[in-house]
Amino acid sequence: MSEKVLICGSIAFDTIAVFEGHFKDHILADSIQSLSVSFFVPSLRKEYGGCAGNIAYNLSLLGGKPVPVGTVGGDAADYLVYMQQLGIDTSLVRVLPDMYTPQCFITTDLDNNQIASFHPGAMEKSADNDISGFDAAWGIVAPDAKEGMFAHAGRMHAAGIPFVFDLGQAMPLFDGDDILRMLEMASILCVNEYEASVVTQRTGMDMGAIAATLQGVIVTHGGEDAVVYEGGQSTRVPALPAEQVVDPTGCGDAHRAGLLYGLTRGWNLRDACKLGNVMGSLKVASRGPQNHRPTRQDIEAILQHRYGLSL
Repeated sequence: MSEKVLICGSIAFDTIAVFEGHFKDHILADSIQSLSVSFFVPSLRKEYGGCAGNIAYNLSLLGGKPVPVGTVGGDAADYLVYMQQLGIDTSLVRVLPDMYTPQCFITTDLDNNQIASFHPGAMEKSADNDISGFDAAWGIVAPDAKEGMFAHAGRMHAAGIPFVFDLGQAMPLFDGDDILRMLEMASILCVNEYEASVVTQRTGMDMGAIAATLQGVIVTHGGEDAVVYEGGQSTRVPALPAEQVVDPTGCGDAHRAGLLYGLTRGWNLRDACKLGNVMGSLKVASRGPQNHRPTRQDIEAILQHRYGLSL
């Protein structure tokens, strides 16, 4: 049986600049209608990111077999080489040479306020990236262009590949009917606490009712815990305290990687969620979505110590 996991979602660059001041001192409320400001940002870094990129990275740390499914521009050559050096199969990453890779430009001030701009670039063509005929044990539909998310979901559903629906940052794109349509194809819904409340409001169904139509539902609560709904019951899975909280960017993606690793090995949803908690705690202690470097042995030691489980 294949252990490959189709990771459908964005593959992007994050360019992060730090303004060594406070936005509130420069953005004046009584002048907002004619805003024209410039920030001097001596600290700048460019990170590999995107939901599919982040999930694939974390799954590779576990020794899994991620296959990212995304659409990038001609400027992504270094990102593809980087993934290949990690042993990640990039055969389903489509390159459009005349477009840019999706990019998020973020400026952060000393209060951790952020001003961000997102250029979708090649992501707008993600629906054209046909994965029909590719065999996999599991998949995930993570945030991407809406048309791409539905296209990938439909193709995996038709192929009998179970997948996790991760609404995430795509939440503003989905109304209640869209969410219900996606849930008709998905096996598992994974959302954070706020997203769960939005899903309930838009669909008129609570998490227990949704879980009754799926293999299960996972609702994460940041650094507190996660709640797993399956088999008509809800179970709280205690979180793993991080050594330090440095940067939450990409924590949800790290959690999804742990979840998918467990699912490909036939773990129940609660145990898979425990591994997700471990991956999230390791990520939050490092700045940037793909800069944490635990070995597989490091991860297993934490999993064994905290939850009594083995990879």
